Amino acid sequence: MIAIVDWSLESVGIVMFWTGILQCAWTFALYPASIFVLARLYPKKPTKLSSEEQFSVTVLIAAHNEEDRIRDRIKNILECEYPESLLDILVVSDGSSDFTVQTVKSFGLDRVSILERRDKSGKPACLNMAAAKATGDLLLFADARQTFAADAIKKLVRHFNDSSVVAVSGQLFPHGSIGGAAKGIDFYWKLERSLRNAEAKLDSCIGCTGAIYALRRECYSPIPQDTLLDDVIIPMQAVTGGRRVLFDAEARAYDPQRLDVKREKYRKARTLAGNFQMLFRYSEWLLPWKFRLWWKLASHKYSRLFTPVSLVTILAGNLILKDVPFYFFALWAQVSLYLLAIFGIAFRNLRSPLFTVPAGFLFLSWMIVWGFVYYISGGYKSGWAKSG
Repeated sequence: MIAIVDWSLESVGIVMFWTGILQCAWTFALYPASIFVLARLYPKKPTKLSSEEQFSVTVLIAAHNEEDRIRDRIKNILECEYPESLLDILVVSDGSSDFTVQTVKSFGLDRVSILERRDKSGKPACLNMAAAKATGDLLLFADARQTFAADAIKKLVRHFNDSSVVAVSGQLFPHGSIGGAAKGIDFYWKLERSLRNAEAKLDSCIGCTGAIYALRRECYSPIPQDTLLDDVIIPMQAVTGGRRVLFDAEARAYDPQRLDVKREKYRKARTLAGNFQMLFRYSEWLLPWKFRLWWKLASHKYSRLFTPVSLVTILAGNLILKDVPFYFFALWAQVSLYLLAIFGIAFRNLRSPLFTVPAGFLFLSWMIVWGFVYYISGGYKSGWAKSG
Protein backbone atom coordinates (compact mmCIF):
# COMPACT_ATOMS: atom_id res chain seq x y z
CA MET A 1 0.00 0.00 0.00
CA ILE A 2 2.83 2.37 0.88
CA ALA A 3 4.57 1.62 -2.43
CA ILE A 4 1.37 2.49 -4.33
CA VAL A 5 1.08 5.83 -2.49
CA ASP A 6 4.73 6.66 -3.13
CA TRP A 7 4.36 5.77 -6.82
CA SER A 8 1.21 7.88 -7.12
CA LEU A 9 2.86 10.87 -5.47
CA GLU A 10 5.87 10.52 -7.75
CA SER A 11 3.58 10.39 -10.77
CA VAL A 12 1.82 13.54 -9.63
CA GLY A 13 5.18 15.25 -9.23
CA ILE A 14 6.28 14.24 -12.72
CA VAL A 15 3.03 15.45 -14.29
CA MET A 16 3.19 18.76 -12.39
CA PHE A 17 6.82 19.40 -13.33
CA TRP A 18 6.59 18.58 -17.02
CA THR A 19 3.21 20.25 -17.53
CA GLY A 20 4.66 23.47 -16.15
CA ILE A 21 7.85 23.11 -18.19
CA LEU A 22 5.92 22.51 -21.42
CA GLN A 23 3.67 25.53 -20.83
CA CYS A 24 6.63 27.85 -20.21
CA ALA A 25 8.64 26.33 -23.06
CA TRP A 26 5.78 26.76 -25.55
CA THR A 27 4.99 30.31 -24.47
CA PHE A 28 8.49 31.74 -24.30
CA ALA A 29 10.53 29.56 -26.66
CA LEU A 30 8.70 27.10 -28.93
CA TYR A 31 5.88 29.38 -30.11
CA PRO A 32 8.18 32.35 -30.87
CA ALA A 33 10.67 30.02 -32.57
CA SER A 34 7.94 28.41 -34.67
CA ILE A 35 6.65 31.83 -35.77
CA PHE A 36 10.14 33.05 -36.69
CA VAL A 37 10.82 29.89 -38.71
CA LEU A 38 7.42 29.80 -40.44
CA ALA A 39 7.61 33.51 -41.28
CA ARG A 40 10.97 32.90 -42.92
CA LEU A 41 9.89 29.78 -44.81
CA TYR A 42 6.33 30.76 -45.75
CA PRO A 43 6.05 34.56 -45.72
CA LYS A 44 2.80 36.03 -46.94
CA LYS A 45 3.11 37.99 -50.15
CA PRO A 46 4.42 41.45 -49.22
CA THR A 47 2.00 44.32 -49.58
CA LYS A 48 2.42 46.69 -52.49
CA LEU A 49 3.86 49.79 -50.89
CA SER A 50 2.62 53.07 -52.25
CA SER A 51 4.87 56.12 -52.39
CA GLU A 52 1.90 58.41 -53.05
CA GLU A 53 -0.24 59.76 -50.20
CA GLN A 54 -3.72 58.95 -51.44
CA PHE A 55 -5.61 58.36 -48.19
CA SER A 56 -7.05 61.02 -45.93
CA VAL A 57 -6.11 60.46 -42.28
CA THR A 58 -7.86 61.51 -39.07
CA VAL A 59 -5.66 61.29 -35.99
CA LEU A 60 -7.68 60.40 -32.89
CA ILE A 61 -6.48 61.42 -29.42
CA ALA A 62 -8.46 60.69 -26.27
CA ALA A 63 -7.37 63.08 -23.52
CA HIS A 64 -8.14 63.67 -19.88
CA ASN A 65 -6.47 66.70 -18.26
CA GLU A 66 -3.60 66.89 -20.77
CA GLU A 67 -3.06 70.65 -20.91
CA ASP A 68 0.67 70.22 -20.26
CA ARG A 69 1.16 67.90 -23.24
CA ILE A 70 -1.57 68.44 -25.81
CA ARG A 71 -0.10 71.55 -27.48
CA ASP A 72 3.27 69.93 -28.20
CA ARG A 73 1.54 66.72 -29.26
CA ILE A 74 -0.64 68.46 -31.83
CA LYS A 75 2.36 70.41 -33.14
CA ASN A 76 4.28 67.17 -33.51
CA ILE A 77 1.50 65.65 -35.65
CA LEU A 78 1.06 68.78 -37.77
CA GLU A 79 4.80 68.76 -38.50
CA CYS A 80 4.71 65.19 -39.83
CA GLU A 81 5.52 64.68 -43.51
CA TYR A 82 2.00 64.26 -44.83
CA PRO A 83 -0.10 66.55 -47.05
CA GLU A 84 -2.06 69.12 -45.04
CA SER A 85 -5.15 68.58 -47.17
CA LEU A 86 -5.22 64.89 -46.21
CA LEU A 87 -4.54 65.18 -42.48
CA ASP A 88 -6.74 66.32 -39.62
CA ILE A 89 -6.68 65.84 -35.85
CA LEU A 90 -9.66 65.08 -33.64
CA VAL A 91 -9.18 65.33 -29.88
CA VAL A 92 -11.81 64.06 -27.45
CA SER A 93 -11.66 65.66 -24.02
CA ASP A 94 -12.98 63.17 -21.48
CA GLY A 95 -14.33 65.32 -18.67
CA SER A 96 -11.16 67.43 -18.48
CA SER A 97 -11.16 69.95 -15.65
CA ASP A 98 -8.03 71.84 -16.80
CA PHE A 99 -7.35 73.85 -19.98
CA THR A 100 -7.14 70.92 -22.39
CA VAL A 101 -10.15 72.09 -24.42
CA GLN A 102 -9.02 75.72 -24.57
CA THR A 103 -5.53 74.67 -25.63
CA VAL A 104 -6.83 72.63 -28.56
CA LYS A 105 -9.19 75.41 -29.64
CA SER A 106 -6.35 77.95 -29.54
CA PHE A 107 -4.83 76.43 -32.69
CA GLY A 108 -7.67 78.00 -34.67
CA LEU A 109 -7.28 75.50 -37.51
CA ASP A 110 -10.09 73.73 -39.34
CA ARG A 111 -8.08 70.52 -39.29
CA VAL A 112 -7.65 70.55 -35.51
CA SER A 113 -10.96 69.98 -33.73
CA ILE A 114 -12.18 69.03 -30.26
CA LEU A 115 -15.09 67.00 -28.97
CA GLU A 116 -16.11 67.39 -25.33
CA ARG A 117 -17.51 64.79 -22.98
CA ARG A 118 -18.82 66.49 -19.86
CA ASP A 119 -18.49 63.39 -17.70
CA LYS A 120 -15.38 61.23 -17.52
CA SER A 121 -16.31 58.02 -19.36
CA GLY A 122 -12.95 56.46 -20.20
CA LYS A 123 -10.85 56.03 -23.33
CA PRO A 124 -13.08 53.44 -25.12
CA ALA A 125 -16.08 55.80 -25.01
CA CYS A 126 -13.89 58.58 -26.41
CA LEU A 127 -12.65 56.39 -29.26
CA ASN A 128 -16.19 55.36 -30.15
CA MET A 129 -17.25 58.99 -30.20
CA ALA A 130 -14.24 60.09 -32.27
CA ALA A 131 -14.55 57.26 -34.80
CA ALA A 132 -18.21 58.17 -35.39
CA LYS A 133 -17.28 61.80 -36.11
CA ALA A 134 -14.06 61.21 -38.08
CA THR A 135 -14.03 61.82 -41.83
CA GLY A 136 -10.66 60.40 -42.88
CA ASP A 137 -10.29 57.23 -44.92
CA LEU A 138 -7.99 56.00 -42.16
CA LEU A 139 -8.14 56.41 -38.40
CA LEU A 140 -4.74 56.90 -36.78
CA PHE A 141 -4.78 56.19 -33.05
CA ALA A 142 -2.40 58.19 -30.89
CA ASP A 143 -1.83 59.13 -27.25
CA ALA A 144 -1.10 62.53 -25.78
CA ARG A 145 2.26 61.58 -24.24
CA GLN A 146 4.20 60.08 -27.13
CA THR A 147 5.53 61.73 -30.30
CA PHE A 148 5.74 60.52 -33.92
CA ALA A 149 8.80 60.41 -36.11
CA ALA A 150 8.43 62.87 -39.00
CA ASP A 151 7.72 60.11 -41.53
CA ALA A 152 5.64 57.86 -39.26
CA ILE A 153 2.28 58.60 -40.89
CA LYS A 154 3.64 57.99 -44.40
CA LYS A 155 5.15 54.69 -43.27
CA LEU A 156 1.80 53.49 -41.92
CA VAL A 157 -0.34 54.70 -44.82
CA ARG A 158 1.80 53.17 -47.59
CA HIS A 159 0.49 49.66 -46.78
CA PHE A 160 -3.19 50.43 -47.37
CA ASN A 161 -2.81 50.24 -51.13
CA ASP A 162 -3.33 46.52 -50.48
CA SER A 163 -7.05 45.96 -49.95
CA SER A 164 -6.39 42.98 -47.64
CA VAL A 165 -4.69 45.22 -45.08
CA VAL A 166 -7.16 46.44 -42.47
CA ALA A 167 -4.72 47.89 -39.94
CA VAL A 168 -1.03 48.69 -39.55
CA SER A 169 0.80 48.99 -36.24
CA GLY A 170 3.88 51.12 -35.75
CA GLN A 171 6.67 50.62 -33.24
CA LEU A 172 6.94 52.38 -29.89
CA PHE A 173 10.34 53.15 -28.44
CA PRO A 174 10.44 53.80 -24.68
CA HIS A 175 13.09 56.22 -23.46
CA GLY A 176 15.04 53.29 -22.01
CA SER A 177 15.70 52.05 -18.52
CA ILE A 178 18.33 52.40 -15.84
CA GLY A 179 18.75 48.75 -14.89
CA GLY A 180 17.34 45.98 -12.72
CA ALA A 181 13.85 44.70 -13.46
CA ALA A 182 13.15 47.68 -15.74
CA LYS A 183 16.05 46.62 -17.95
CA GLY A 184 14.58 43.12 -18.05
CA ILE A 185 11.18 44.50 -19.05
CA ASP A 186 12.90 46.41 -21.86
CA PHE A 187 14.41 43.10 -23.04
CA TYR A 188 11.00 41.39 -23.15
CA TRP A 189 9.48 44.44 -24.87
CA LYS A 190 12.04 44.08 -27.68
CA LEU A 191 11.20 40.38 -28.01
CA GLU A 192 7.51 41.30 -28.22
CA ARG A 193 8.18 43.68 -31.10
CA SER A 194 10.16 41.02 -32.97
CA LEU A 195 7.36 38.49 -32.46
CA ARG A 196 4.72 40.89 -33.79
CA ASN A 197 6.83 41.56 -36.85
CA ALA A 198 7.20 37.83 -37.55
CA GLU A 199 3.48 37.19 -37.01
CA ALA A 200 2.64 39.91 -39.52
CA LYS A 201 5.01 38.44 -42.13
CA LEU A 202 3.37 35.04 -41.70
CA ASP A 203 -0.17 36.43 -41.90
CA SER A 204 -1.35 38.91 -39.29
CA CYS A 205 -0.09 40.09 -35.93
CA ILE A 206 -2.19 39.95 -32.77
CA GLY A 207 -3.18 43.48 -31.88
CA CYS A 208 -1.42 46.80 -32.37
CA THR A 209 0.68 49.29 -30.47
CA GLY A 210 -1.85 51.66 -28.92
CA ALA A 211 0.38 54.73 -29.30
CA ILE A 212 0.65 54.38 -33.07
CA TYR A 213 -1.58 52.39 -35.42
CA ALA A 214 -3.88 53.06 -38.35
CA LEU A 215 -7.18 51.37 -39.24
CA ARG A 216 -9.58 51.67 -42.16
CA ARG A 217 -12.44 53.83 -40.88
CA GLU A 218 -15.17 51.62 -42.32
CA CYS A 219 -13.72 48.67 -40.37
CA TYR A 220 -14.07 50.29 -36.96
CA SER A 221 -16.62 48.61 -34.69
CA PRO A 222 -17.60 50.26 -31.40
CA ILE A 223 -16.13 48.62 -28.30
CA PRO A 224 -17.67 48.22 -24.83
CA GLN A 225 -17.06 51.17 -22.55
CA ASP A 226 -15.09 49.11 -20.03
CA THR A 227 -12.67 47.66 -22.62
CA LEU A 228 -9.08 47.50 -21.39
CA LEU A 229 -7.20 46.33 -24.50
CA ASP A 230 -8.66 48.64 -27.13
CA ASP A 231 -5.49 48.33 -29.25
CA VAL A 232 -6.06 44.57 -29.49
CA ILE A 233 -9.87 44.39 -29.59
CA ILE A 234 -10.34 47.06 -32.29
CA PRO A 235 -8.02 45.49 -34.89
CA MET A 236 -9.05 41.92 -34.02
CA GLN A 237 -12.72 42.79 -34.61
CA ALA A 238 -11.71 43.93 -38.10
CA VAL A 239 -9.75 40.79 -39.04
CA THR A 240 -12.39 38.94 -41.06
CA GLY A 241 -12.42 37.40 -44.51
CA GLY A 242 -8.64 37.04 -44.72
CA ARG A 243 -7.88 40.63 -43.79
CA ARG A 244 -4.54 41.35 -42.15
CA VAL A 245 -3.01 43.49 -39.43
CA LEU A 246 0.58 44.41 -40.29
CA PHE A 247 3.50 45.67 -38.25
CA ASP A 248 5.85 48.32 -39.65
CA ALA A 249 8.99 48.77 -37.57
CA GLU A 250 9.87 51.89 -39.56
CA ALA A 251 6.75 53.75 -38.37
CA ARG A 252 8.10 55.02 -35.09
CA ALA A 253 6.67 56.68 -32.01
CA TYR A 254 8.74 57.74 -29.03
CA ASP A 255 7.84 57.72 -25.35
CA PRO A 256 9.68 60.35 -23.26
CA GLN A 257 9.31 58.33 -20.06
CA ARG A 258 11.91 55.86 -18.90
CA LEU A 259 10.76 52.34 -18.12
CA ASP A 260 10.25 52.42 -14.38
CA VAL A 261 9.12 49.41 -12.32
CA LYS A 262 6.76 51.40 -10.09
CA ARG A 263 5.01 53.06 -13.03
CA GLU A 264 5.18 49.97 -15.24
CA LYS A 265 3.47 47.70 -12.72
CA TYR A 266 0.21 49.65 -12.92
CA ARG A 267 0.27 49.72 -16.72
CA LYS A 268 1.20 46.05 -16.99
CA ALA A 269 -1.40 44.93 -14.45
CA ARG A 270 -4.07 46.78 -16.41
CA THR A 271 -2.86 45.25 -19.69
CA LEU A 272 -2.88 41.73 -18.26
CA ALA A 273 -6.30 42.31 -16.72
CA GLY A 274 -7.33 43.18 -20.27
CA ASN A 275 -6.08 39.80 -21.47
CA PHE A 276 -8.30 38.06 -18.91
CA GLN A 277 -11.20 40.28 -19.94
CA MET A 278 -10.66 39.45 -23.61
CA LEU A 279 -10.37 35.71 -22.85
CA PHE A 280 -13.77 35.60 -21.15
CA ARG A 281 -15.59 38.20 -23.27
CA TYR A 282 -14.44 37.01 -26.70
CA SER A 283 -14.09 33.29 -26.00
CA GLU A 284 -15.41 32.49 -29.50
CA TRP A 285 -12.10 33.77 -30.87
CA LEU A 286 -10.58 30.49 -29.67
CA LEU A 287 -12.78 28.50 -32.07
CA PRO A 288 -10.83 27.63 -35.25
CA TRP A 289 -13.95 27.77 -37.45
CA LYS A 290 -14.81 31.28 -36.23
CA PHE A 291 -11.42 32.99 -35.94
CA ARG A 292 -8.51 32.02 -38.18
CA LEU A 293 -5.92 33.56 -35.83
CA TRP A 294 -7.11 31.49 -32.87
CA TRP A 295 -3.83 29.62 -32.34
CA LYS A 296 -1.78 32.82 -32.43
CA LEU A 297 -4.14 34.47 -29.97
CA ALA A 298 -4.05 31.44 -27.66
CA SER A 299 -0.26 31.13 -27.84
CA HIS A 300 0.68 34.80 -27.80
CA LYS A 301 -1.86 36.33 -25.43
CA TYR A 302 -3.48 33.59 -23.38
CA SER A 303 -0.78 30.97 -22.78
CA ARG A 304 1.33 33.41 -20.78
CA LEU A 305 -1.55 33.93 -18.34
CA PHE A 306 -0.86 30.46 -16.94
CA THR A 307 2.82 31.15 -16.24
CA PRO A 308 2.43 31.80 -12.47
CA VAL A 309 0.54 28.51 -12.10
CA SER A 310 3.25 26.72 -14.07
CA LEU A 311 6.01 28.18 -11.90
CA VAL A 312 4.22 26.88 -8.80
CA THR A 313 3.64 23.43 -10.30
CA ILE A 314 7.28 23.18 -11.40
CA LEU A 315 8.44 24.06 -7.90
CA ALA A 316 5.98 21.63 -6.31
CA GLY A 317 7.04 18.88 -8.70
CA ASN A 318 10.70 19.49 -7.88
CA LEU A 319 10.00 19.33 -4.15
CA ILE A 320 8.10 16.06 -4.50
CA LEU A 321 10.89 14.54 -6.63
CA LYS A 322 13.88 16.14 -4.89
CA ASP A 323 15.38 12.70 -4.07
CA VAL A 324 15.83 12.07 -7.79
CA PRO A 325 19.14 13.71 -8.90
CA PHE A 326 17.69 15.36 -12.04
CA TYR A 327 14.87 17.06 -10.14
CA PHE A 328 17.19 17.95 -7.25
CA PHE A 329 19.36 19.94 -9.65
CA ALA A 330 16.24 21.36 -11.34
CA LEU A 331 15.04 22.55 -7.93
CA TRP A 332 18.26 24.38 -7.23
CA ALA A 333 18.30 25.83 -10.73
CA GLN A 334 14.80 27.24 -10.15
CA VAL A 335 15.73 28.60 -6.72
CA SER A 336 18.89 30.17 -8.19
CA LEU A 337 16.81 31.81 -10.92
CA TYR A 338 14.53 33.35 -8.30
CA LEU A 339 17.50 34.59 -6.26
CA LEU A 340 19.01 36.26 -9.32
CA ALA A 341 15.61 37.82 -10.05
CA ILE A 342 15.29 39.14 -6.49
CA PHE A 343 18.76 40.69 -6.71
CA GLY A 344 17.81 42.27 -10.03
CA ILE A 345 14.64 43.75 -8.56
CA ALA A 346 16.29 44.91 -5.32
CA PHE A 347 19.35 46.51 -6.94
CA ARG A 348 18.09 48.71 -9.74
CA ASN A 349 21.55 49.67 -11.00
CA LEU A 350 22.41 46.11 -12.01
CA ARG A 351 22.64 45.93 -15.80
CA SER A 352 23.89 42.41 -16.42
CA PRO A 353 21.35 40.16 -18.23
CA LEU A 354 22.21 37.53 -15.62
CA PHE A 355 20.11 39.60 -13.20
CA THR A 356 17.88 41.79 -15.37
CA VAL A 357 16.33 39.03 -17.54
CA PRO A 358 15.24 36.86 -14.56
CA ALA A 359 14.08 40.02 -12.77
CA GLY A 360 11.95 41.05 -15.72
CA PHE A 361 10.51 37.54 -16.05
CA LEU A 362 9.62 37.29 -12.35
CA PHE A 363 8.17 40.81 -12.36
CA LEU A 364 5.95 40.09 -15.37
CA SER A 365 4.84 36.76 -13.86
CA TRP A 366 3.80 38.53 -10.67
CA MET A 367 1.96 41.14 -12.75
CA ILE A 368 -0.17 38.33 -14.21
CA VAL A 369 -1.35 37.49 -10.70
CA TRP A 370 -2.01 41.14 -9.95
CA GLY A 371 -3.74 41.58 -13.31
CA PHE A 372 -6.09 38.68 -12.53
CA VAL A 373 -6.95 40.19 -9.13
CA TYR A 374 -7.39 43.58 -10.81
CA TYR A 375 -9.80 42.02 -13.30
CA ILE A 376 -11.98 40.00 -10.92
CA SER A 377 -12.13 42.91 -8.44
CA GLY A 378 -13.40 45.28 -11.13
CA GLY A 379 -10.72 47.85 -10.29
CA TYR A 380 -10.31 48.72 -13.97
CA LYS A 381 -13.81 50.23 -14.06
CA SER A 382 -12.64 53.34 -12.22
CA GLY A 383 -11.68 55.07 -15.50
CA TRP A 384 -8.47 56.82 -16.51
CA ALA A 385 -5.16 55.94 -14.88
CA LYS A 386 -2.82 58.90 -15.11
CA SER A 387 0.41 57.76 -16.71
CA GLY A 388 2.68 60.31 -15.13
